[in-house]
Amino acid sequence: MTLALERRGPVLHITLNRPELRNAMSLRMVSELRAALRAAESEGQVRVIVLRGAGGNFCAGADLKDMAAARMQAVQSQPQVAADAPALDAVAQANLQFGELCLAFASTPLALVAVLEGSVMGGGFGLACVADVALACESALFRLPETSLGMVPAQIAPFLVERLGYSQAKRLAVTGGRVSAAQAMSIGLVHAVHAADQIEAALAAALGDILACAPGALAATKALISKARLTAAADLLQASAIIFSRAAQGAEGIEGTTAFIQKRKPNWALVS
Repeated sequence: MTLALERRGPVLHITLNRPELRNAMSLRMVSELRAALRAAESEGQVRVIVLRGAGGNFCAGADLKDMAAARMQAVQSQPQVAADAPALDAVAQANLQFGELCLAFASTPLALVAVLEGSVMGGGFGLACVADVALACESALFRLPETSLGMVPAQIAPFLVERLGYSQAKRLAVTGGRVSAAQAMSIGLVHAVHAADQIEAALAAALGDILACAPGALAATKALISKARLTAAADLLQASAIIFSRAAQGAEGIEGTTAFIQKRKPNWALVS
């Protein structure tokens, strides 16, 4: 296993666990991350995923050994595809798998919290961009090194633009940008920066806030916000009203408003 998994109640902690390589992301790690996410989503008991790295680093990007092996395979074999279809050789297929991983984590109905420290590079940078809540240690150093290595940050480009905006994403891409934790917060890449001895308390506070929210309402809100970023407000009015009505008349809405009137905390376990 390239991951360490730990369930604490409704929270699944996923730790990238290749500390000797600064948690460089191999194809095996990509596969295991996809499997862990699918299992968490299908189980029905997990509400939050915490993603972090072992050994003081989050993720140093792609495993270059995997990339070299994919290059060799691409040279030795040509993919059999239809004449009008784009050819996906071994390198492209490996890159596509990572893009599918980012999309899966970006699209999950579960809350996603990333704890970022040490190296946050390449693909690790991309995963940081898709987190709902990104907490950085002061030690975190973000880098987008692809262009300085003669490559392209292909699969993470959409998530960079979504998180940082066109101007900042382009600046970092063309400079092979290095960003400190404080700078990452100033451009909106992370939401808070903490000293190393304070990060666990910050994580606990964030988890407490998330778990106070209704899981179904949280998932529906994430989906609506994702759609809203690409849709004019006028085109969402009716759909949003339907979503609101369903929530307000559903079990969570009734429990939440009843708890508010009764001046108690809602018990989401009763309605999940």
